Amino acid sequence: MKQQESEKWLELTKWAEAAELQAAPVFRSIDGISERNQWKVIDAFQKHRVSDYHFNGSTGYGYNDRGREVLDLVYADVMGAEAALVRPHFVSGTHTISCALFGLLRPGDELLYITGRPYDTLHKVIGKPGDGKGSLQDFGIGYGEVAPLADGAIDWETVAARITERTKVIGIQRSRGYDWRASYTVAEIGEMVKQVKAMKPDAYVFVDNCYGEFTEELEPTEVGVDLMAGSLIKNPGGGLAPTGGYVAGTKEAVELTAYRLTAPGIGGEVGATLGTLRSMYQGLFLAPHLVGQALKGSVFGAAMFELIGFESNPRYDAPRTDLIQAIRFEKAEQLIAFVQGVQRASAVDAHVVPEPWDMPGYEHPVIMAAGTFMQGGSLELSADAPIREPYIAYMQGGLTYAHVKYGVLNALTVLAERELVVIKPYTP
Repeated sequence: MKQQESEKWLELTKWAEAAELQAAPVFRSIDGISERNQWKVIDAFQKHRVSDYHFNGSTGYGYNDRGREVLDLVYADVMGAEAALVRPHFVSGTHTISCALFGLLRPGDELLYITGRPYDTLHKVIGKPGDGKGSLQDFGIGYGEVAPLADGAIDWETVAARITERTKVIGIQRSRGYDWRASYTVAEIGEMVKQVKAMKPDAYVFVDNCYGEFTEELEPTEVGVDLMAGSLIKNPGGGLAPTGGYVAGTKEAVELTAYRLTAPGIGGEVGATLGTLRSMYQGLFLAPHLVGQALKGSVFGAAMFELIGFESNPRYDAPRTDLIQAIRFEKAEQLIAFVQGVQRASAVDAHVVPEPWDMPGYEHPVIMAAGTFMQGGSLELSADAPIREPYIAYMQGGLTYAHVKYGVLNALTVLAERELVVIKPYTP
C-alpha cells in the first residue's frame, strides 16, 4: 500500500487543508516578496548585459574570465553592496565565513559576536589560544561573545562593556542556528549596525547571512553591514550551483577576503571556474522563487505542527527572515522519528534511515535528513538536530512547496506509526 493510502495519512490530509486555509494570507505575502526579489535579480542581469558567453568556464589561472567578473557585479547589485566575490572555490558556508574573518582580523585584534555563541561549525574556526590548529585564537586573535537577552534582544549594556580598542569585528549570526530564539530581521540588523558604529566607528560589522538571502526584500548589506557571507548550496544557488559561496560588502572588506581565499596581491583576479558559471547564474535567477517555495513550506510545517499540538518557532504567522523552522519535541525518540520521516519523503536516498552520529565540526551527536541532489544542499528539503535537550528539530529548504508538504505529512505519519503522537480526527 502506498503511503498516501494509509488511514493515518488520509486523516492528516484533512488537517493539512485546515493548515493551508489558515496560512493563505501568509502565502500571499511571501509570493509578493518573491516577485519583487525576482525583478531585482533580472534587473541586475540586464544592467550587466548577461549573455550566454558569460556561462563559459575558464581553466588554469582563470585570467580574464569575464563570466566570473560579471557574476561578481551582478551579486553586488542584487545584494545592494559595493562589491562581491562569488566563487566555486569556497567549499562551504563555514569556509566562506572563515575566509572573511581571517581576511578582516589580524593578530592582536578581537572578534566579538553580539548574537551569542555562533553555529557549531564555527567553534573550531574560532578555536582556543595555542591550539596548534590554525584557528583565530591560535593566531593571537581574541574572541568574545555576548548572549542575547531572554527575549532575543541584544544585550547592549554588556556589549558596550565588552567592546575594547582591540575589537575589530562585530559578528552577527542572522539565523537562529541551533537555538530557539527568533532569527534577526534585516531591520533589526540595521539597528545593530547603528548601535555598533556609535560605540566603535572603525569596527567591521560582519553578518553570517546563511539561510537568509531573498527571504526579505532587503539584504544586510543594504542597511550598513560591512561584509556578509553565504553558501551557494543554500538560498542564492537556487538548487543548481554545485558548490561555492559568496561574500558581499564594501570594496575593502571584499578585497581582504579575496586575499585570504587566494593570496595577497592576487585576490579575486584569478580562479578557474571550470564549467560552474551557468549553474551559478541560473541558480541565482531561480533563487527568489525557490526561496519563496521553501518559506511557504516552512509556514505550512509550522501550521501543521501547531494544529497537532507541538510548539514551533517561528509560529506560522510570524515574520520570517530565514528558511529555518524549529519544532520542539518532548523526547529524543520523537525528534529522531521526525527527521527519519523527512528523509522518507525524499526523491533521493529515501531508502536510507538516518541515525545520530558524531559529525565533524559539531559538539553533540547530530541526526540529519538530507535526501538532496546536491550533497548538503539545504535549499533542498532537509532537517537536522543535535541530540541534546531541549529536543528541537530544525527543518529547512524545499525546492517545491509540494515536496515540503509531503515531507511534513510523512514526518507526522512516522510519529503516528510509532505511537509517538496521537492524530485526533479532524473536526472543522
